[in-house]
Amino acid sequence: MTQFQTMTRHPAKNKLIAFVSNSAWSVYNFRMDVICCLLDQGYNVLIIAPDDNYSIHLREAGCHFLPIDFNNKTANPVSDWFFYRQLKSLYQQYRPDFIFHYVAKPNIYGSLAANAVKIPSVAVITGLGYPFAKRNWLYYTLKFLYKKALRHTQEVWFLNNEDAKIFITEKIVNIEKAKVLPGEGVNTDFFSPSFQSGKNKDEVFTFLMSTRLLRSKGIGIYADAARILKKKNYDVRFELIGFFESHHPDSITTEDLQRWGQEGLIEYRGFAEDVRPFLEHADCFVFPSFYNEGVPRCLMEAASMELPIITSFNRGCKEVVLNNSTGYICKSQDPFDLADKMEKMINLPAEDRARMGKNGRSLIIKKFGIEKVIDEYIGTLNADLGD
Repeated sequence: MTQFQTMTRHPAKNKLIAFVSNSAWSVYNFRMDVICCLLDQGYNVLIIAPDDNYSIHLREAGCHFLPIDFNNKTANPVSDWFFYRQLKSLYQQYRPDFIFHYVAKPNIYGSLAANAVKIPSVAVITGLGYPFAKRNWLYYTLKFLYKKALRHTQEVWFLNNEDAKIFITEKIVNIEKAKVLPGEGVNTDFFSPSFQSGKNKDEVFTFLMSTRLLRSKGIGIYADAARILKKKNYDVRFELIGFFESHHPDSITTEDLQRWGQEGLIEYRGFAEDVRPFLEHADCFVFPSFYNEGVPRCLMEAASMELPIITSFNRGCKEVVLNNSTGYICKSQDPFDLADKMEKMINLPAEDRARMGKNGRSLIIKKFGIEKVIDEYIGTLNADLGD
């Protein structure tokens, strides 16, 4: 018997809930509050994802972790068929009572596998991402597969209205199945201005960008805007934290970062497991993404820490800022407009920036607090599985 089969299920629920995603990191980073709540309520939780440094944290929290290998960014029918067969076999073996799938391939092949063994599931569309950027063969293939798979789910969850509208108008999913969540939520107690060592008033004005290191996240736009402001002789620091996805077709290169660093534009600070110290010492958070976002966690975290934000008029991003109240909205893929908004932020009195930050935190608590997302999960499980 496996370690998992010898575990004693909680008698109050006796239900096993599975989460299937593209990395242990994404489950830990985006869904840990939900998982901890389920564990506290007596559910057992099974994580199925590629292994990484965060799988140990999931195990330590009380989850059972099953590593599975797949690449969410390649289109290989043979490997995709193998992935489907793997999931179907695991679902047959462990018999979860309910499954939540995330990102494209688990949403497609996981939903099909769950249906094949008669397990209810929800597909969570965390963002349309790279494949929906162009109407090419990949888009039409993905559309066909999504349409086939999602007809078998209990519901399809979206993180913003625009993604839901695309899936409905393209007839990928029926409107009756669609539900729009307030992003994946953020823990406003953890991301709180009470976590602080304080920023010295004589420190240089600092912009911060935290993201996956993809071109469509707007990193090049950020560098160009920095160049524009540097030429105006502003004494400003432009920081960047995040991780590389070396095999992603949209990834920036280490040469890009080295060049920007040599020009004195961007200070790359590596990957941070805890972004709060960086947010605490920044004056403004910048995220000029033109990626097909869901609702970017980085914006919610920054605003929850009372940082004013500047982001693009892009789906998922514009929902997190009230223009001129919690920050500024800039034009997409326009470094000059971004530089203009950054210049306005630099020249704002400190008390006005502080007011923006407080307004931003109030917006996050009201609209994106993790409690609202947890309620959706618990409500769905209660409806489908009973108390």
